[in-house]
Amino acid sequence: MTALAPVHGIGLGLRRALMGPLSQCETVPFQFMEVAPENWIPMGGRLGREFRRFTERFPFVCHGLSLSLGGPHPLDFELLAAIKRFLDEHQIRCYTEHLSYCSDGGHLYDLMPIPFTGEAVRYVADRIRRVQDFLERPIGIEHVSYYTPPGGPAEMTELEFIRAVLEEADCGLLLDVNNAYVNGINHGYDPYSFIDGLPGERICYVHIAGHYDEAEDLKVDTHGSAVIEPVWSLLEHAYRRFGVLPTLLERDFNFPDNDTLFAELSRIGDTQRQVEDQARKPDRSSA
Repeated sequence: MTALAPVHGIGLGLRRALMGPLSQCETVPFQFMEVAPENWIPMGGRLGREFRRFTERFPFVCHGLSLSLGGPHPLDFELLAAIKRFLDEHQIRCYTEHLSYCSDGGHLYDLMPIPFTGEAVRYVADRIRRVQDFLERPIGIEHVSYYTPPGGPAEMTELEFIRAVLEEADCGLLLDVNNAYVNGINHGYDPYSFIDGLPGERICYVHIAGHYDEAEDLKVDTHGSAVIEPVWSLLEHAYRRFGVLPTLLERDFNFPDNDTLFAELSRIGDTQRQVEDQARKPDRSSA
């Protein structure tokens, strides 16, 4: 499978708190939007009409929260049926989920890491293939931030595990640059090398977000603050490694005013143009 970018340019995660401020804007510095389908199913009335105005104006992608692809319980095909209807109804360009589990006899309200073992690769890849078959479309998976090592002895690194799942499931990848940075700090690896090792041909699009500094060696992926400079640098590195990719800003709370939010979105575009301009310049190193 080769992941073709389903959208282009700059994206923003649509949250209900943003609907009012954004609806007042005739022009915005982004080209696509993303929602978690679980937060909008079922939906009707005034909220449904407001949401439809956004989906008619922008291309949309979906990023799921609760499939629990690595979980011990059977896949929720009732939820998947509702998601499939949602994807079709709103002409969603791409659907992604987390490479994690979030339920065990009930929802855990957190994204837990899957043990980095060959058995786990086969288990989760089989579930991803079943989801793709049911939805009748390829999906992408996002590598998650995590704060304690997955249970049991690891048989491979996080990067090796992700690559193995992608290959076994033949699915796409949602690259989260902030997760790579946070995990690199928390678990002592180089996020640049991590990104270099990913299969770029499988990347659907990119997430970028802010996080919380719990301690010098503990970062928490909160999506509640501005993107920091090291993460911007890592995003630029990803572009140089794989080419400019569609990139979406996640912000879940502590929403700034439109001017501040739009400035952060515009920086994504500035970074994209800078890398593209440099790529077009002739290489004079051999002259």
